[in-house]
Amino acid sequence: MSLFDEQTDADLIATQAPSGAEAPLAERMRPRTVSEFVGQSKIMGVDGPLRRAIESDTVGSILFWGPPGSGKTTLARLIASATSGQFVSFSAVVSGIKEVKALLVTSGKYRRATGKKTYVFIDEIHRFNKAQQDAFLPYVESGDIVLLGATTENPSFEINSALLSRSRVYTLERLSAEDLSEIVNQALTDSERGFGNLTITLDNEAREFLVSAADGDARRALGLLEMTVLDVQSETNRSESKIEIESDSKIELSLQRLQGVHQKSVSLYDKSGEEHFNIISALHKTIRGGDPDAALYWLARMINGGEPPMYILRRLIRFASEDIGLADPNALLLAIAARDSFHMLGSPEGELAVAELVIYLACAPKSNSAYTAWKAAQKLANESGSLPAPLHIRNAPTKLMKGLGYGKDYKYAHEYEDGITDQEYFPDELAGTVIYRPKSSGREAKIADYLKEYRRRRTDLKKSKK
Repeated sequence: MSLFDEQTDADLIATQAPSGAEAPLAERMRPRTVSEFVGQSKIMGVDGPLRRAIESDTVGSILFWGPPGSGKTTLARLIASATSGQFVSFSAVVSGIKEVKALLVTSGKYRRATGKKTYVFIDEIHRFNKAQQDAFLPYVESGDIVLLGATTENPSFEINSALLSRSRVYTLERLSAEDLSEIVNQALTDSERGFGNLTITLDNEAREFLVSAADGDARRALGLLEMTVLDVQSETNRSESKIEIESDSKIELSLQRLQGVHQKSVSLYDKSGEEHFNIISALHKTIRGGDPDAALYWLARMINGGEPPMYILRRLIRFASEDIGLADPNALLLAIAARDSFHMLGSPEGELAVAELVIYLACAPKSNSAYTAWKAAQKLANESGSLPAPLHIRNAPTKLMKGLGYGKDYKYAHEYEDGITDQEYFPDELAGTVIYRPKSSGREAKIADYLKEYRRRRTDLKKSKK
């Protein structure tokens, strides 16, 4: 008997999953043992580090980071079934930090009385702000609890650094098509929890669609499977107020049936989370790499995910200056034109202008020399301090200024061959500094030729003056 036996479920705020036939298929099919778990082979394979820790009951504090349906909650429950201590789960969505703190205090008493730890699972732990997450620290450090956190957000940004340093982060990947197919097979053949008591046919074409529509999410795969089975049942039981799946039912899950139930897929895309930055980065780097096909794919991912096209256009305008620059000055003009076109037309018509811009930028010659030169100029200006402009290139609007030498000996470039003189335009301390180094790609090749000749002739003029 534990010290928690006197607490009510409300006091513990324990998240209890529905059980039995009333539970959704995804909940009923949740693995009960390590051997039933599918996917995440890097950590849960035969010799995976997490699998070894679970089987030897040596699990320390863990943060599970991964997309929906990748197994975060399931792994926490497998740890619960394997541990000899107490296991309590919370959801940061519905539980307050006050209730969690009450449990943390009780866990210390439990450890002192029994010598065992309390395993506390916090789903969506990133919902607690970093100040609230501080509450866990003393109990993790003392060993009173083993914290198991699950999050879809990057722990580097969302989890308290002190808590992060005391936990091991396991990164879970979206499930592969093979993993999802195996999970579907388990549901189709398990007579106790799944549809093994039914005669269900699922051809390869329909299976491929089901797996693709799940988009790496086991919960979504099982949910679509269950909804489709119930949809077929409802056609033969329209007069019934409650749909019941008979054991002698014969069900054909066709591609058309699955498509009808599924309607439209919703890709994983969080406009305010890490995935937002991952995909805009993928778009930017793909355009830089010159691949218009992949660039259009990432653009479509963002547009279909609800990203405001004006945000994308701002990034593309920046790209035109940073990565194409003077190799193709028209890129910036086209980027501005695409922005104006979308502003005028809106979605969906204006999206074509964005797609056209992406293709152009991907195929354009690239040069970051203007970007590099600007950064170097800023660095030089910051490091060199407030050096005065040379007298000969200062303005001289008054007699006093002229008397002080402002503008004296200034050489008017138009009066010289090709506008080139031996005149120094830098402060004396920086004379001869080279900041802009053009590349030989696209239109910038002509600029490179000009500067090579310009700098050579200036050097010759300065030498002849001496």
